Amino acid sequence: MRAVDIIIKKREHGELSGEEIQFFVDGFTRGDIPDYQVTAWAMAVLLNGMTPRETTDLTLAMAHSGEILDLSGVVDIAMDKHSTGGVGDKTSLVVLPVVVACGLPVGKMSGRGLGFSGGTLDKLESIPGYRVDLTTQEFKKQLKEIGIVLTGQSLDLAPADGKLYALRDVTGTVQSIPLIASSIMSKKIAGGAQAILLDVKVGLGAFMETLDEARGLARLMVDIGRLAGREVVTLLSDMNQPLGEAVGNSLEVVEAIGTLHGHGPMDFSEHCLHVSAHMLVLGHRAQDLESGRCMAEAAIASGAAMEKFRTLVKAQGGDVSFVDNPGKFPKVKFIEVVKADRGGFLSRVHARLIGEASVALGAGRARKGDPVDHAVGFIIHHKVGERVENNQPLITIHASETKKLMEAREQVREAFIYSDEPVPPLPLFYE
Repeated sequence: MRAVDIIIKKREHGELSGEEIQFFVDGFTRGDIPDYQVTAWAMAVLLNGMTPRETTDLTLAMAHSGEILDLSGVVDIAMDKHSTGGVGDKTSLVVLPVVVACGLPVGKMSGRGLGFSGGTLDKLESIPGYRVDLTTQEFKKQLKEIGIVLTGQSLDLAPADGKLYALRDVTGTVQSIPLIASSIMSKKIAGGAQAILLDVKVGLGAFMETLDEARGLARLMVDIGRLAGREVVTLLSDMNQPLGEAVGNSLEVVEAIGTLHGHGPMDFSEHCLHVSAHMLVLGHRAQDLESGRCMAEAAIASGAAMEKFRTLVKAQGGDVSFVDNPGKFPKVKFIEVVKADRGGFLSRVHARLIGEASVALGAGRARKGDPVDHAVGFIIHHKVGERVENNQPLITIHASETKKLMEAREQVREAFIYSDEPVPPLPLFYE
């Protein structure tokens, strides 16, 4: 078997066998197949696609290229959640404590932000002392003892995927839906997940900008899960405008804490309750979505969800006093309110522009390894469909430097588009 023959077969729209895919992934992982051949193969996949069976074989080959975490002796069902990323998406900080308070253990490995969306680990690291580098043994022990873990992907999970993504990122092949789906699912399977809730973002601030693209990705990941013997549910949620009000690491943590206390922004609170309900059904803790939602609401109202978040932070070395008193989070040097320069109905609050402006402030990273300023970001005061008056506050900028403040001011003004006619609000979920 030769790598070049596999490349040619995919170039000519052929369907690769499981043995051919395994040979190619194993050779690439060992370094026997060079980067230039893998790049040619990835471009052929981008142009010609893969069947669900091919994509599943690729997923499993990448999952088994490294360690496979076995959680069968730790929890009755290994549950995981994944979001494809979005501006202001701090959902895991609320949803995990909520479902764990309802009796569903969750051990989640998250990533850092890159590009225009922030990562869960960056948000958590704004809490002094919080550890995101748990070992396999620490992960299992904590999951068994307190039922909740939120850490980084420090284990040797799916190394083939890491190598392949690094090539895709610089060769114009990131957009391939089979490669996106196999990348996400290989890490989840390697992490021991038996049931997976996937939140696929759709819109201007998401990788999938159209509903058709998002639907295609979602269906493929469900197919992979079914063929791999996992239970998978995907939700298609809106990311044309930022989720919630806060964009920025510590600002989002503060908003998550407020939401766990029952007074978060309406759109973000509703999003978290909907995701929680689906997880509780998928994890066999609720019979249907209605009862799952009631359980989630009760966990917040009773304070049980907030207590689970405190338990998580304490278990991973974080300073719980910041959770109990969010006013302790460091403040920026400059806070400026940008006001509307006309009246009207908001027809657009462009998520990507706000996300890119937050990166320019220092809340995210343009390149892997860039430092992050946890204190900077934005508070957004209005949503699409709302009426604003001239000179009414639109967005508050939290900046550490004058120059970055001035740049952010100009960037965010472009994110707000007005209409003289009423505009319907955006849906939280499409399907």
